[in-house]
Amino acid sequence: MIRLKRFSRQLLFASAVLLLPFGSYSTVNAAQGASQIDAVLVLDVSHSMSASDPGKIGNEAMKMFIDMLSTTGDRVGIVAYTDEIQREKALLEIQSSADKENLKGFIDQLNRGAYTDVSVGVKEAVQILDDGADPGHEPMIILLADGNNDFNEDSGRTKAQSDADMEKAIKEANDNDVPIYTIGLNADGKLNKEALAELSDLTGGKSFSTNSADDLPQILSEIFASHLDLNVVPVDSITADGSFQNVKINVPNSNVLEANISIMSSQPVEAKLIDPSGNAVSIPSDEILLSKSKSYSLIKLLKPSEGDWTLQVKGVKRDNIDINLIFNYDLNLAMDPLAKTAYSKGDSVKFSSYLVSGGQKLKDEAQYSNMNAVLLVKDLDAGTTKEVPMENAGDHFEGTYKIEDEHDYEVKVKAEEESFFRETDAVTITAKAGGTGQTAPTEPAGEAKKPFPTVPVILGALGLAALLAAAYFLLRVLKKANRGFVGQLVIEIRDENTGDKTSPQYKKLSAFKGKLLLHHLLQLAPELKETEKVVFKPGSNDRIILQNGSSSTIEKSGRAVDATRELEMKSGDRITVSLKQVDKTIFIEYLV
Repeated sequence: MIRLKRFSRQLLFASAVLLLPFGSYSTVNAAQGASQIDAVLVLDVSHSMSASDPGKIGNEAMKMFIDMLSTTGDRVGIVAYTDEIQREKALLEIQSSADKENLKGFIDQLNRGAYTDVSVGVKEAVQILDDGADPGHEPMIILLADGNNDFNEDSGRTKAQSDADMEKAIKEANDNDVPIYTIGLNADGKLNKEALAELSDLTGGKSFSTNSADDLPQILSEIFASHLDLNVVPVDSITADGSFQNVKINVPNSNVLEANISIMSSQPVEAKLIDPSGNAVSIPSDEILLSKSKSYSLIKLLKPSEGDWTLQVKGVKRDNIDINLIFNYDLNLAMDPLAKTAYSKGDSVKFSSYLVSGGQKLKDEAQYSNMNAVLLVKDLDAGTTKEVPMENAGDHFEGTYKIEDEHDYEVKVKAEEESFFRETDAVTITAKAGGTGQTAPTEPAGEAKKPFPTVPVILGALGLAALLAAAYFLLRVLKKANRGFVGQLVIEIRDENTGDKTSPQYKKLSAFKGKLLLHHLLQLAPELKETEKVVFKPGSNDRIILQNGSSSTIEKSGRAVDATRELEMKSGDRITVSLKQVDKTIFIEYLV
């Protein structure tokens, strides 16, 4: 599914490039704006976590990660596992603070269970992204575990089976560019640190381990920053004296989209804020958001003014308070295209790179003056990487690399300041004899300049538009046919003659795509055959659509509804299906 969506995005992007004036590609390639995330949080909820993390700080850290995400656009899924999936939540797009509260509330409801099989959680997380990742977002998985696998002997599950599932999950993650960040809790000294580190290394993520759950909020901050090419700025660590203490918060420039101020403390804290002009600002307000938990407070400044802000913090006397700052920027780094990519040993290759904000080249020389840039030159034959300093040329960076050997090279630019860094896409050049590098097109000497082929270009553009329209229609049909369900249905059946009611049956929906008959969920029981015309279809925003083509009566909130034209169900909705051919009533609750 991810590949299908990526094909759609690539096709549309290719059409945009074809219709642009010549020489505009580098700007289009860089003008993607601030990155957004599709994250799946994977939590080990086995009983051993009760000893490793009795205060459930891991849950608090995951909640803080959610609070640090953008106010709109990012998407989060959650997987809670033991040796099987205990609960899961498909990707939910954050559109409001209520959506974040929904996700955090889901985490608060997680319970412990027996046994552990890490591959189960990772495999499910990869599947969630495969089913619903947005090709325009940055996918990621964060795994929180506390130790080795502990298989249930009665299940017959073996280490070989677990290893095979993990190997397959890693391959799928790599195929779809999904880094897996791992966090190991080593409270009892039995953590398999090497296995978690290998999982991260193989997928391009990072691995962390700690002996104390108290470190988890800081680790989650590091992961958030790392994934978006940001740096955590340690602001201060103070010992509370029972009164308000001032902490300086410097917003370096006007390109900051958000400033996340995390205040971590084991005791309650109060906070006030003064803007650079010296005025007190309300917390919360339209531009200042506040999230609080039992172990952290997170203040999010939206498009904050440049300059020195003052954070005033009041904590319980002698309590240690850690404060960190993460800026999110509307900045990307682009590289001017090279005239050619084939060179000879000893040639000097010039590179130029610049920042892009809002799709335009940034002219703010003050921003460039705060940054250092280097060329990262990787010798693909020798496997070594060399850093070459670049010069600040006012509104861009310039650098030169002298080719040392007849090898192939991969070159990119990295620019960094205290609070963030950015890297360009890499370009490959060759200094080997007979290299196939492409040079910029030039007109043959003496040949008359030909007129611009207006009519063929217009006809080509019209043909391309028709092709895109057909491709878009086809992709919509394929997407609809392959759309998957999320969540689960809780089903109970009452016999109206006896009043007996079955125990709740939990039917996971993630294995179904396209449409699903209620009769299938009832094991095709002959006496319940009329339910084969009660159909569920996946909807948008974690909803499902019910359509009733049977003679049964559908009720919601005690009232009969007309479901022949489709009834949308969101998480928590309950309906009853009163059968006509037999005296039975089916109670259905949808949970995500």
